[in-house]
Amino acid sequence: MTPVRLALVPGEPAGIGPELCVRLAHQPRQHSLTVFADRRTLQAASDVVGLPLRLLDADASATQPGELALVEIPNEVEPVFGNPEPRNAAAVIRALREAAQGCLDGRFDGVVTGPVHKAVINEGGIAYSGTTELLAEQAGRDVVMMLANDVVRVALVTTHLPLRAVADAITPDALARTLRIVHDALRDDFGIAEPTVAVLGLNPHAGEAGHLGREELDVVEPTLDRLRAQGLRLVGPLPADTAFLPARLRGFDAVVAMYHDQGLPVLKYSGFERAVNLTLGLPYPRVAVDHGTALELAGTGVADPSSLFAAADTCARIAHIRRNLPA
Repeated sequence: MTPVRLALVPGEPAGIGPELCVRLAHQPRQHSLTVFADRRTLQAASDVVGLPLRLLDADASATQPGELALVEIPNEVEPVFGNPEPRNAAAVIRALREAAQGCLDGRFDGVVTGPVHKAVINEGGIAYSGTTELLAEQAGRDVVMMLANDVVRVALVTTHLPLRAVADAITPDALARTLRIVHDALRDDFGIAEPTVAVLGLNPHAGEAGHLGREELDVVEPTLDRLRAQGLRLVGPLPADTAFLPARLRGFDAVVAMYHDQGLPVLKYSGFERAVNLTLGLPYPRVAVDHGTALELAGTGVADPSSLFAAADTCARIAHIRRNLPA
């Protein structure tokens, strides 16, 4: 069987992404890695971390430690580590789009992405709210953001919204869509035949029977009842302050939180270094690091590569599972 082929995007060229990719290249692996990046930036990152890097032709199978196949995406200007340049924003977005298109075309089995700098991309004249949204639009799919580590998987009904807008965004359709995507991903991407999903309430104490808000009574509970009747194993709505107790988590395959800061602080506290960010619902696996560009560390060679290692391992594992799904 041919090895799984993963596309790799370093992200912001002035951040820690390029040096993390060099370190990833030196990890033993069964899958092939093709990086979408600027050759000079990767070579500079190789010098920073003191590890040799062999860049192969774009169509090569790069499975040996120290080598990456390269799809050249030139930067507009040579980056200086720690100082992002808005003129390179177009190259960052092009790398993401071309890597994802390679997955859509069947040339790659998944994509692994490093950290990007949203503000710099927007300063470069490109309207950008996040890679999750970009890939969803490109593929024409509804998607869900999930973060995962060795302790817990947390998916989100809403992502980057102001808190004032969250309650209005929790609609029956949005909640049902999220739960179906999470259920299918746990089954198809993680190999869990009958997943159990915990669903958090929106309000403190899950609304306290309507005394602290009616979203649970009017939206969440009816939606969960409807999906349970269709065979989904759903527990909730649960108060968020007790749902993450270790004894409770052992009974769940994932937790669905209503908004960003309801679920992600717990996940990051429980194991930030090994956490990864998955985009569920795409026709290919996409796994990203769960940290930013760390500009203050860029060029020092000391950035922790654990999250990128975990992202690549997770993406390869999901790609293998997807290969074995019935046609």
